[in-house]
Amino acid sequence: MNITMKITILPQGTLAIYEQIVNQLKNAIVTGELKTGEALPSIRALAADLGVSVITTKRAYEELEKEDLIRSVAGKGFFVCEYNTDYLKEKLLVMIEKRLEEIIHEAKQAGLSCDDFLEMAQTLYGE
Repeated sequence: MNITMKITILPQGTLAIYEQIVNQLKNAIVTGELKTGEALPSIRALAADLGVSVITTKRAYEELEKEDLIRSVAGKGFFVCEYNTDYLKEKLLVMIEKRLEEIIHEAKQAGLSCDDFLEMAQTLYGE
């Protein structure tokens, strides 16, 4: 599986690039796109495919290792670990809520009404 095609980096985004990589890989694990035992691209290969530094992809992999979502096998690469789906999903929901609070705050500062905000969210969600 070539997961790099599924990772989208937004340089102007509010999240650091490594966090974008971490979040998208976590999402791929939760949704089942990445299965337990599946190999990930090497740090260098992922960096080259995404056009980011090796340090950035290394940090993303280190974060995922800290959370026991992936493991490094010497001489073989990185692999998806078994995980608690409910726990991981809950962590993702907490992260989404935090980001959504920031976006709602910005929307209020911009003078956007709740109805207009919801309409915008529904339109974007439908895409």
